[in-house]
Amino acid sequence: MALYNYKTANPAFSKEVWKGYASSANKMTVNGIIVKSFFCIFLLAFTAYLTWKVHYLGYNISILMYSGLIATFIFSLLTAFIHRLAPVLVPLYALSQGFFLGGISIYAESKFKGMPIQAIGVSISTFLFMLFLYKSRIVKVTERFRSVLFVAIALIMTIYAISWILRLFNIVTPFTILDTTSYLSVAFNIIAAAIAAFALLLDFDFIERKKNHVPKYMEWVATWGLLVTLVWVYVEAMRLMKNIVMS
Repeated sequence: MALYNYKTANPAFSKEVWKGYASSANKMTVNGIIVKSFFCIFLLAFTAYLTWKVHYLGYNISILMYSGLIATFIFSLLTAFIHRLAPVLVPLYALSQGFFLGGISIYAESKFKGMPIQAIGVSISTFLFMLFLYKSRIVKVTERFRSVLFVAIALIMTIYAISWILRLFNIVTPFTILDTTSYLSVAFNIIAAAIAAFALLLDFDFIERKKNHVPKYMEWVATWGLLVTLVWVYVEAMRLMKNIVMS
């Protein structure tokens, strides 16, 4: 099977991103991805810290938060389609994501003391646990596993999109109930958090298959993919903790 026919649920690791790179001399390595991932996490943490600093100085952080969200979306799209610019785009994505995550973390902290720190701990623990499951082969990423998880991720994203649209028009349906603290909402958040965690397995597996086969600059694309999933895990952790506390 050709390397670029491999499937994954994370759009950052879609076959279009990787197709046609097998003949490059300078290859992607796992160590390179690790270094770049730590660098981008540092950038994200730095802008998140700046957002908190601005907030404590008494300024409104809404512009920073929403600008970060829009920039994150733009840089993600550009990274997905212009891979050679990933060494520039991915650090910009990390900086933008920090402003957004800093903003929502401040909101969470104001409502639930200590929740962002707890969510960070949960995210790190989840990453390490899923890496252990993958490396020990306790959970094997099979073709059926990929297919089921891909459908589950698509379904979760669809439900979130529908819920967000309906909420804009103040329409109450089972989808908008997911934004409340009902038992249905808690159950949905548990499922979504579990799917986000298992998505890390797909990322690990895809990187392992692609290492030493694609150009060095694609390490930045791989880093972007991991950040996308880690941010999702962090957001789901905060949503779940919020709903459990309030239910």
